[in-house]
Amino acid sequence: MDLSSLLLFVPACFALNMAPGPNNLLSLNNASRYGLRTACVAGAGRLLAFAGMIALAATGLAVVLHTSEYLFLMIKVLGAAYLFYIAWQLWRAPVGQGGVAVERDAGTLRLARQEFWVAAGNPKAILIFTAFLPQFVSVSSATPVTEQFAVLGGLFLLLEWLAIAIYAWLGAYLQRWFNQPGPRRLFNRVSASLLACAGVGLLAARRA
Repeated sequence: MDLSSLLLFVPACFALNMAPGPNNLLSLNNASRYGLRTACVAGAGRLLAFAGMIALAATGLAVVLHTSEYLFLMIKVLGAAYLFYIAWQLWRAPVGQGGVAVERDAGTLRLARQEFWVAAGNPKAILIFTAFLPQFVSVSSATPVTEQFAVLGGLFLLLEWLAIAIYAWLGAYLQRWFNQPGPRRLFNRVSASLLACAGVGLLAARRA
């Protein structure tokens, strides 16, 4: 990839990374409940899911998702159902006095799995990799296409981790506002509503 393509790719990619989707909302909420470090580590689950999608796109297996209406439907229904499940849990989450402190013991692995399944349950994500990354691959370059794709995918994951850190930092910054049960309950239910809306949006999504 030449410098001009790189200068175009990085801001366009980072704009995708920073889009306020369900995974970024999870990082925000996890940081407000469990702290900055836990939210950043849990984001590794999302990176793992995206790495798998990038590998599928690079090998051409994403074409199956493009052409199979039933596979696309199955993934998006399961993904939406999982978002509704998380939203329901968050809506009913207990908030005691000093609300944040009582939630410190959440397992980081559980949160990472949550990030993974939310990312993996969004079939539009792999279509983004299939449609977006190849635009910056040059077939006339001396560098093999797979190597170019690996570099682009690595840059995407690096920028995604930066987005995770930014959203987590924002959540950790807001943490001090949610030490009382009332504000914590309100924040949980707003987050739950947004996740449920994301689930509805996922159900309404169509293949490009």
